[in-house]
Amino acid sequence: MKEFSGRVAVITGAASGIGLAMARRFAAEGMRLVLADVEEPALVAAVHELTSLGAEVVGVPTDVADHESVVNLRDRAFEAFGSVHVLCNNAGVVGRSIVETPIEVWRWVVGVNLFGVINGCNVFLPGLVEQDEGHVVNTASLAGLRGNAILGVYCTTKFAVVGLSESLSEELHAAGSKVGVSVICPGFVQTRIGESHRNMPAHVRASLPEETGPGLNEAVASGIPAVEVADAVFDAVVADRLYVLNHPEMARGALDQRLVLLFDQGG
Repeated sequence: MKEFSGRVAVITGAASGIGLAMARRFAAEGMRLVLADVEEPALVAAVHELTSLGAEVVGVPTDVADHESVVNLRDRAFEAFGSVHVLCNNAGVVGRSIVETPIEVWRWVVGVNLFGVINGCNVFLPGLVEQDEGHVVNTASLAGLRGNAILGVYCTTKFAVVGLSESLSEELHAAGSKVGVSVICPGFVQTRIGESHRNMPAHVRASLPEETGPGLNEAVASGIPAVEVADAVFDAVVADRLYVLNHPEMARGALDQRLVLLFDQGG
């Protein structure tokens, strides 16, 4: 995409972190915004902030794990603006130990991190493909490039998001579509993902009162500002670039480690 003024961006997980940073960046380019988040007070505050800066903004409370909720998001977007050009499947929560995580938490993390992307693509892609214009941005992570011993549940979902994004890009390219795809794979970013449990449903929280473990919030706080990710996303949309790597050396190191595991174990 090269033209942004007057175009429409739908962003999930838009009330904080990377989502809010992307909303600010797209607003600065003159885009109209549909912001979606499950955390309604924060969503109201984000809409108020961007509206006060002159942007045209609609806020839609949305549970991305619920397909019908995402259908409602699409319908509200079209009611407000008549079209969608950029879809950012960004909502995400943290998940940790594969061994220790109860199944209720697995369902919640997979529902948000993976089915949030699946639902967004399923609901919005037909329209983007029909108009033969637009861009899909999926938020993954460096944790989607190399597994680790701390965030196994999170890694599981982010590997899937990377695979979905790569496959979608190949599929659209093979069909001659002008719809682009980008997948964000940063390291630690200054967001509230370490506080994901604040939006955990009551029945899930009952199975695991505290999802965040020691050290995660400190690591997140040491990360890069979310605005750096938003700027890189905008550049990727303009350039129709698949991968958004804010920590390229870390990404290369993670992939090098995978290659060692694949080929250098005496096989």
